Amino acid sequence: MTSSRPPTRHARPQAAAAATSSEDDAPTGPIRVPRNGRASAEDPAPPTLRRAGGNPDVERGRGRQAGTPARRRRRAEAPAASGHGHGHGHGHGGGDLDGPSGRRVRILLAALLVPCALAVLVGLVVLAPSPGEYADVAARAATGQGAPGLGAQTPVDAEVTRAAAESDCTDPNLPSPGPGEGCVAVTLRLDEGPAAGSTIVTLAPATPGSPRFAVGDPVVLGWAGGDPADPLTYTIVDFQRGAPLLVLGAAFALAVLLLGRWQGLAALVALGATLGVLALFVLPALATGSPPVAVALTASGLIVGIVLPLTHGPSARTATAALGTLASLGLIGVLAVLFAATSRLTGLGEESSELAGVLGAGLDVRGLLLAGVVIGALGVLDDVTVTQTSAVWELHRADPAARLADLYGSAMRVGRDHVASAVNTLVLAYAGAALPLLLLFGLAGRGLGDLLTAEDVAQEVVRTLVGSIGLVASVPLTTILAAVVVRAVRSTEPRGETA
Repeated sequence: MTSSRPPTRHARPQAAAAATSSEDDAPTGPIRVPRNGRASAEDPAPPTLRRAGGNPDVERGRGRQAGTPARRRRRAEAPAASGHGHGHGHGHGGGDLDGPSGRRVRILLAALLVPCALAVLVGLVVLAPSPGEYADVAARAATGQGAPGLGAQTPVDAEVTRAAAESDCTDPNLPSPGPGEGCVAVTLRLDEGPAAGSTIVTLAPATPGSPRFAVGDPVVLGWAGGDPADPLTYTIVDFQRGAPLLVLGAAFALAVLLLGRWQGLAALVALGATLGVLALFVLPALATGSPPVAVALTASGLIVGIVLPLTHGPSARTATAALGTLASLGLIGVLAVLFAATSRLTGLGEESSELAGVLGAGLDVRGLLLAGVVIGALGVLDDVTVTQTSAVWELHRADPAARLADLYGSAMRVGRDHVASAVNTLVLAYAGAALPLLLLFGLAGRGLGDLLTAEDVAQEVVRTLVGSIGLVASVPLTTILAAVVVRAVRSTEPRGETA
């Protein structure tokens, strides 16, 4: 069955009538084409005949002008005919995996992700301690068996009611912070414990590096046991910070919910899952002597497997971002082990040394440093890989006919800007954490080489550079994976006009 093409809106009525005649009646003389490319009153030939017998150069120019709108019209007509044009122009969908191409993509993603998932499951079974084993370690640490102990004192909340001027540290009735130190007599009202409601007076050091106390300050005391009315059994340990931190946490959650709405709620749930993995798996496994790097990689794989689908939904896009994240984490782990060994980093610091004294010789202090590198880099990595994957998807959505090389090149331009900012973020984050140490070394008059190669600073240097290398490597890796997957996924979808 044949159909005639309707005349364009610029054609005259007689031109539309001439369009139904045979091509044998068409004029063969020169055709005048106005400068704007539209039919004029002096042009008797209909549009269809002008296209059939016109000047090839003019027609090619007209085709270049009208090619893109025509392709868009054809793409708009296809989903209207199939009834699926409304399902692919918006939202966070990762693409349909039906059809031959979709099945190949599904097989490829499964072949890459299933071994990672199995490795995580094996790591959980092998590395996670039993509840009884972890309870024994925690009990030994609390009672101080073979070590100073973490539970030698019981925390007791109190409030400062009076902070006197500098006092005599030799008062035998008050605990002395140390010989030769200035002291402040602090009067405290106990808010809990066996002597709740009573008032004691204790001495606090008045040195430049000691905290200052004012009336109304909520503090935490360490009670060593014995007579609860004896002030010698109490020591000021810290300030109470629970209330302001709760307010800050509530403000953070509110901001996330207001901006992200349901996706923000999913992000908060994912954050809770991350904290659960750290508290229920990472800390017990490290405390019982499991290899720290293996624990960190297993926990990172578990976090990626929970957080990304929960936050962004299960899709080919999410699977691609997960693959890029896991591959980059593996590279970071290898580089961290290599350069920590060649740099002879011990991982010993004030906190690590105390922890080693509590847990004994079975603790791998250098491994703790490496585990921190892997887990610390995960937070930046998933941001980069998810953003890069989304960029590839949106670029392909804007131009479904783009070649693989063009899609990769366009997405890499986005990734380079992101990497430049993220690397600077890592450097500033680690520099900010080590700022007091950097200031101390700077005042000591040591050169830049001595400063960078000192143990405490070299740890941050290795942490920063290894994380940055993994971050840089994640961009091209994730981009090429996303470009290959999105072309295969989108090839199974109806071609529709996208927003």
